[in-house]
Amino acid sequence: MPKAPAITAYDAQPLHDRVVLITGGAQGIGRGIAQAVLGAGGSVMIGDLDADAGKACLQGWQAGDRAAFRPLDVSRESSVRSWTKAALDRFGQLHGLVNNAGIADPHQGPLHELPLETWNRYLATNLTGAFLCSKHALPALQAAGGAIIHIASTRALQSEPDTEAYAATKGGLVALTHAMAVSKGPRVRVNTILPGWIATDAWKKPPERHAPKLSKQDHAQHPAGRVGTPEDIGALAVYLLSDAARFVTGQRFVVDGGMTIKMQYV
Repeated sequence: MPKAPAITAYDAQPLHDRVVLITGGAQGIGRGIAQAVLGAGGSVMIGDLDADAGKACLQGWQAGDRAAFRPLDVSRESSVRSWTKAALDRFGQLHGLVNNAGIADPHQGPLHELPLETWNRYLATNLTGAFLCSKHALPALQAAGGAIIHIASTRALQSEPDTEAYAATKGGLVALTHAMAVSKGPRVRVNTILPGWIATDAWKKPPERHAPKLSKQDHAQHPAGRVGTPEDIGALAVYLLSDAARFVTGQRFVVDGGMTIKMQYV
């Protein structure tokens, strides 16, 4: 009879020597993920349209050679190409990509009044941006046996009125996830995180940073008892980027404190 498998110790630094690209990484959820990666021993290249926010991250983190920033517009292929090349020039290899950048405002008015330009802007940033970053990072990720995470939203599963453009792009990321997982496995794993209500006020650049103003009712809407933080998303991202998740691909993970499973009655 074969021996039972031995107990395996958990790695306190599961991303040691790993390099992760994070779009929209200078503020909010993106910054939370970047800090989680650094805390797990990894290195990060963050990209963001806001150069001041990106520089503030590097100054605040004091992570030395493990953190870099370069301005990035995910809707422009030339910008994505340059950003990815800069990461490879800096670190030599890539192990993970987090497609977090996107237009955060879901509300754009009634669909019959929605300008085509606005609709296309959401598509270009929230969905095409993830495609472009994946496209240019994939050769290096395939070489390293890496992982991709798309940051979608619980609005891919449920909606408020007048949020069609946002919801469509987030739903598109969920579909893109399983398509890529099938196409690029087994060398690259692809998963998506669907955050719910995440308070990002304290995770902005210094001039805009403040404590979140949340009521008891805001917290009470969540079975978990509170509104989420970027750290909640970062913790799951670290797992999905690590070898601990090597049997996990093509999946969607809802991180919303239980809001989407709570029945609502008026």
